[in-house]
Amino acid sequence: MSKPARVRASFRCAECGWETPRWVGRCLECRAWGSVAEAAPAASAGAGVRTTAGPVSSPAVPIGEVPQEAAAFRSSGVPELDRVLGGGMVPGAAVLLAGEPGVGKSTLLLEVAAQTARRKLRTLYVTGEESASQVRLRADRTGGVQDELYLAAETDLAAVLGHVEAVRPTLVVVDSVQTIGAPDTEGVPGGVTQVKEVAAALIRVAKTRGITVVLVGHVTKDGGIAGPRVLEHLVDVVLHFEGDRSSRFRMVRAVKNRFGPVDEVGCFDLAADGISAVTDPTGLFVEHHAARVPGTCVAVTMEGRRPLLAEVQALVTASPAERPRRTTSGLDSSRVAMVLAVLAQHCRVRTQHADVFASTVGGAKLTEPATDLALAVALASAHHGSAPPLGTVVMGEIGLAGEVRRVRDLRVRLGEAARQGFSHAVVPWHRGVGEGGAPAEVNGMRVIEVRGVAEALDLLGIVDGREQDVL
Repeated sequence: MSKPARVRASFRCAECGWETPRWVGRCLECRAWGSVAEAAPAASAGAGVRTTAGPVSSPAVPIGEVPQEAAAFRSSGVPELDRVLGGGMVPGAAVLLAGEPGVGKSTLLLEVAAQTARRKLRTLYVTGEESASQVRLRADRTGGVQDELYLAAETDLAAVLGHVEAVRPTLVVVDSVQTIGAPDTEGVPGGVTQVKEVAAALIRVAKTRGITVVLVGHVTKDGGIAGPRVLEHLVDVVLHFEGDRSSRFRMVRAVKNRFGPVDEVGCFDLAADGISAVTDPTGLFVEHHAARVPGTCVAVTMEGRRPLLAEVQALVTASPAERPRRTTSGLDSSRVAMVLAVLAQHCRVRTQHADVFASTVGGAKLTEPATDLALAVALASAHHGSAPPLGTVVMGEIGLAGEVRRVRDLRVRLGEAARQGFSHAVVPWHRGVGEGGAPAEVNGMRVIEVRGVAEALDLLGIVDGREQDVL
């Protein structure tokens, strides 16, 4: 008689689901300490797999005969969120909203639930992190108490499904998916297996009953969504809620969206009395100066398909230390180092013995290469002590050879700058102004093309210790 095959123990990471045949103190995938524990042995391949045909839930029909009304968009009541979702909530859709602790996820979703209930659509808000009375206090503060808004504090999956069966809502908010546990599944709530099973059960209910389900997800210290990666594949929409604790400004960004674009962002203002939409956020990132200020320049960045004006500020001072400081806030430090090297090589802006500080206004985060030229102008202006002309906006990507490269959506950026009242715009050269490249004028704003960084600095009159009106 042959001996039965020996079942080898398997160890699994509770954070990301990585498996290893032996125990280790640190996960080699997500680098988390103490998250690897022994998991139940998996079933043998092919065991219990059914190969015969079974009953179908509904017959297959031609795609042209599938009704569209059942999947029509329904407004969430928050216009900025509808913008990111592509038009609103879709019945039967599963949405995952992730963000850092304290960024305002619960406040935003409570506002969405209240707005939905205000339109006489029954809504169920399930909280696993707070008590029902705590959520009620927040609703009193933000004006979210509505007759059609039902509240339940549960951490058991069966109880949550029971509430859905009893209330029969059109929208279900689960805050958060990591706090809900399934007793019949191995692991603890928040673990890989538990999160996967809870999310799958809620998504099945959403698809079969036509209910929109919004799941709140935690994030790791690296900014990724906690739990198994398969969670992002199960849901229809993945949203990231971003914001700085020192600022009231918040942004919702779509990472995955089966019903709309993934290049849209929504802007919000988080205050003590709730959260409100910011339809024109440009003024938050631009400081309006009455006179020229050295070390400042205004750039136009694209957040999704929305153009935003942001001011870049720089300070260059003599350094008493042997190794000068390079400090950035809201900017990519590697791109700042690259721009400094280009200025030193091609524009004779030497900063190797100076402390350099570069930041943005209002907590804006500029990672787009199109802001390189504005950063270079701010750094050169701070170094020389001369300021660019008032009412000038600058955009363009800088290459290592000192050239200024084209940027996408140039006409959209120019239109936003003209709407904000700027008189001049410096842009990369492309076929010549008015000859298939940039327009010569946009709503009274003059557009000037440049080929390189040195040409842009000369055009703006940034010279050593003097300010020239060149434009």
